[in-house]
Amino acid sequence: MRWLIGIMINAVLFVALAGYFEQSIQLSGFGAALGASFILSILNILVRPILILLTLPVTVLTLGLFLFVINGITLLMTDGLMGDAFELAGFGTALWVTIVMSVVNLIVQQTILNEDK
Repeated sequence: MRWLIGIMINAVLFVALAGYFEQSIQLSGFGAALGASFILSILNILVRPILILLTLPVTVLTLGLFLFVINGITLLMTDGLMGDAFELAGFGTALWVTIVMSVVNLIVQQTILNEDK
């Protein structure tokens, strides 16, 4: 259930960021945002651990900040898999979107999805 909630939150974030960064992010609709969010979650499950393992020395040297680059790469992979329905202007845009999504997801998980309260 948390996985589906996370997909919905990321889809809403994609729509909001596409509205805010109109020139950098092209999104054909909410269905495309849901599809992109689903593909991103699958890539985070399958590809992201392999990328983390391959770049472990760089990640350790940068004290974990290289994980944002890995997240940006998975977001660009999502862009490639989605075709014209979801387009990012480039790696810089993917990096900014990754940072914003990480911060928002952290806030949402700590406030809304935290079941320890």
